[in-house]
Amino acid sequence: MQLFQRIFFAAVLAGLAAGLVMSAFQQWKVVPLILQAETFEATEQVHDHAVVAHEHAPGTPAHDDAVPTTVAPTHAHDENAWTPQDGLERALYTVLADVLGSIAFAFLLVATAIVVKIDITPRNGLLWGLGGWIAFQLAPAFGLPPELPGMAAADLGARQLWWWGTAIASAGAFLLIAKRPNPVSFAIGTFLLLAPHVIGAPVAPDEPSVVPAHLATAFAASALTVSALFWLLVGPLIGYFNQVFQNTAPATRSATL
Repeated sequence: MQLFQRIFFAAVLAGLAAGLVMSAFQQWKVVPLILQAETFEATEQVHDHAVVAHEHAPGTPAHDDAVPTTVAPTHAHDENAWTPQDGLERALYTVLADVLGSIAFAFLLVATAIVVKIDITPRNGLLWGLGGWIAFQLAPAFGLPPELPGMAAADLGARQLWWWGTAIASAGAFLLIAKRPNPVSFAIGTFLLLAPHVIGAPVAPDEPSVVPAHLATAFAASALTVSALFWLLVGPLIGYFNQVFQNTAPATRSATL
């Protein structure tokens, strides 16, 4: 029970601290790029709706006498769906989502350490974080780079399946090599790392993107950098808090006896 409490609070505190730092940098470097992309997406939707209205207007000449031409919006949106208001409300919900996600990833890291029986310490926490970033961010980004609103994307289910397969295979490769550093493990690990990319990520439809290429590139780079900051913080923080709670436990126990 005491072990569970120690790792629970270590994961919560590490995820909270790293998540808050990540959220601050995300508001600074990532969110402005998303807002820019949304302006392009909104402009394109207005244009698409205007084209549809024009071509359905009475007396509008058809562009093709044989086949009537209609243009549908690229992305469908539910106008009645709830969304947070721009500004402070949206920022607060974004920070809340970031922190909750960060705590969840911290729990995932701790659970993995328990399963493979490799403790996370302040010394190896950086390696744990680096492995988590490569497995959950960098490796999937080779096939599915971070996407902005308005960018063409493949089927959501297919993307999620490939993303999780890549993350699990990459994490499994690192853990196998860390647990059994021998030639066979290196060979299997290399196979696991390369297999998802040999299979290939789902391909987006060949549609023109309303988002400029330089904006998409800047977003992908910023998103990966901010996520790297989180992972390189959360690993050592888990190790630090775990060590603090472990060192204070005997003193607390002797004081109560």
